Amino acid sequence: MSTDITDPHGAAGLDVADGAHHGYSPSKDAYLKRLRRIEGQVRGISKMVDEDKYCIDILTQVAAATKALHAVSLGLLEDHMGHCVADAARESRDTGNDEAVQAKVAEATAAIARLMR
Repeated sequence: MSTDITDPHGAAGLDVADGAHHGYSPSKDAYLKRLRRIEGQVRGISKMVDEDKYCIDILTQVAAATKALHAVSLGLLEDHMGHCVADAARESRDTGNDEAVQAKVAEATAAIARLMR
């Protein structure tokens, strides 16, 4: 497992293993806990189907798992905007080159579009 450290610019979330910055790094354990809970929900749904449970009960559980995944997605998006996009904006300000921030905004916009489908 990699160790999270602070980069020279003071931004948390430098992953030593790959050198990448991840906005979610400070909340990684919470995300993993939520994802494990969702994984359990999905296993439960599979068991419900295997046991021929009532359709509406299964759909209710699918909706709950979907809502939980959306909450994780929104949290990751917020972390991305607050860390990755903000870092790119600071870099653009410092260098006078706005290509980095334009790329991060386009990346975030594409992610939002995928979430809305």
